[in-house]
Amino acid sequence: MKTKLLPLAILCGSSALFTGCSDSDNKQQFKKVEVPQAKVVSDGTKIEVRLLETTDLHANLLNFNYFADKQDDKVGLVKTAALIRQAREQATNSVLVDNGDLIQGSPLGDYMAKIKNLADGEVHPVYAAMNTLDYDVANIGNHEFNFGLEFLDEAIDDANFPYISANVFKDDGDDDANNDEPLFSPYVIQEKTFKDTDGTEHTINVGFIGFVPPQIMQWDKANLEGKVIAKDIIEMANHYVPKMKEEGADLIVAIPHSGLEVSAKKPLAENASYYLSKVEGIDAIMFGHAHANFPGPRYEGLAEHGVDVEKGTVNGVAAVMPGFWGNHLGVIDLTLEYTSGKWQVSDSQSTLQAIYETDANRVTTALVENDAQVESAVTQAHQETRDWVNAPFAKITSPVNSYFALVNDDPSIQIVTDAQTWYTQKIVQGTELDGLPILSAGAPFRAGRGGADDYTSIAKGDIAYRNVADLYIYPNVLKVLKLSGAQVKEWLEMSAGQFMQIDTASTDVQMLINPDFPSYNFDVLDGVTYKVDVTQPARYNAKGEKVSDGQRIIALTYQGQPVSAQQQFLVATNNYRASGGGNFPAIGADKIVVDSPDENRQVVADYIAHQSSKNNGQGLNPAADMNWSFAPVANVQIQFTSANSDDAKAYSEQFSHILPTTEVNEAGFAIYQLDLTQPQ
Repeated sequence: MKTKLLPLAILCGSSALFTGCSDSDNKQQFKKVEVPQAKVVSDGTKIEVRLLETTDLHANLLNFNYFADKQDDKVGLVKTAALIRQAREQATNSVLVDNGDLIQGSPLGDYMAKIKNLADGEVHPVYAAMNTLDYDVANIGNHEFNFGLEFLDEAIDDANFPYISANVFKDDGDDDANNDEPLFSPYVIQEKTFKDTDGTEHTINVGFIGFVPPQIMQWDKANLEGKVIAKDIIEMANHYVPKMKEEGADLIVAIPHSGLEVSAKKPLAENASYYLSKVEGIDAIMFGHAHANFPGPRYEGLAEHGVDVEKGTVNGVAAVMPGFWGNHLGVIDLTLEYTSGKWQVSDSQSTLQAIYETDANRVTTALVENDAQVESAVTQAHQETRDWVNAPFAKITSPVNSYFALVNDDPSIQIVTDAQTWYTQKIVQGTELDGLPILSAGAPFRAGRGGADDYTSIAKGDIAYRNVADLYIYPNVLKVLKLSGAQVKEWLEMSAGQFMQIDTASTDVQMLINPDFPSYNFDVLDGVTYKVDVTQPARYNAKGEKVSDGQRIIALTYQGQPVSAQQQFLVATNNYRASGGGNFPAIGADKIVVDSPDENRQVVADYIAHQSSKNNGQGLNPAADMNWSFAPVANVQIQFTSANSDDAKAYSEQFSHILPTTEVNEAGFAIYQLDLTQPQ
């Protein structure tokens, strides 16, 4: 089926109740098709329908990690596809939907959009794979706009299923909402032949309506400004759902690319799925965007808001959200019962089917085999992507490693924090947040936590995309918090729990690093300068519990001036930290002011490429700015461990306060001495 983006009138076809798409005059037309007279149906007749959903695939088609250049059975449509086929075999009646964020998010997506591009008539590997699975409909996600409207048009042109989105409209330049023309078909109603529990066939008109976060106008301003406008999700649902009922929809399935939040309703909300459950006429919600699992533990404790995680309902409406990157298939089993002249949902059960399981030792086991059809459809694109991702894309002017990231400002963290600052400056430009001081948080992910060889080490010169995984190992998403100076200081106090208290009266060797404190919770905040006084007791323990009134963070300044308790800052971080991960004091989702849709790792890659090309091809200088250091401590013996390698020992020669010893501990770590009387 050929589809067009501007306009995308894709209600054509014998399975839809509306036809009349016109490519010649570039106008979206609708013509009602007479529905055959329904057969007499007895009250109490039941039909069981299985609704299946994929969402947030982010171009993860195969079970492969391009950054690590190895198989990864925790991801991939090639695995989800096997679950889809199994789920269909188990059900008499089923439909399959996708909820967007398809063409961006993995190196394969980047390769197709930024390197290879799509020639006219060439099928994007995402759709080559999906076309083997007979999807019924797909919704547009926010990341579909990342590469611009022209690329989006060409990419979805060969999808063998219709696209919908009810809250994106062409920007006609006037203030008259009554004449706004949808960019996509807002909804589609499809005739389905379903068998009831006795085996008798019935025609059921299934309506699908989709939504995207209105924040696309902020996230993709450069691609969309002056071309489209985005409207409120709930407003558009209230507008279109009654029309769908009038036009014969027996069952209405909402497909919002929008998460679930029970906070007070507000206009243009990003995560509006909760309030969609209150729109009369919607029978099921297949949502996404939040990269989370519903039903699941994350949503426990919301029973008072009408959220049932056992049954998988929100205010009585069946709902499901199947994670991300293909790691789960979403399933809603509905029972439709014919009552008083119409079909109604009489029961439902939402479940998630996983593609893998992980045991207590963190060993991953695939639960399904690769789907042969999907695998075959994308083999060539996969190999091309693999070749590209291992090829250099930028340069760095000096080596980057994390050998001393726990005791010294470090280039492996600096690149990350600089990238996050760069991104945040762009995304807040022109908003009410523009002008606020921007800080950026980064932690040493690879600093020996996984053993004596678990350190980042990237050589000077060419850098490939897979090296970015060495800098940022987690698939986090960038978030920006708004915090006071007092909260910034407490953040740093929590981070300083990384260190043991040094006793200035002791003549014994004292180890500096607290082994119970995970290195990924040792956040460095760039944008301010400060010192850490390790002679003071830690204010917080590794669990985030306040254990003393210690004040380890001293000389905290911004642009040379002391940070005041009331001063306001934006702090770029990741979704883990922003949502309360690590139990940092006063840090939680309520502080998020920019709920970015982009991964920190991709932000780092984009920044390296940008800075490398900007520097006349000479490469990015990854040097740390040394914005933090230890307060001087005299007459003590302080030691710490790091890599037992020639590279690490050679790197230590750059610092007068880091001295290698000849000792190696039983775990294979080299022991180093820290002289805090020397300049840092």
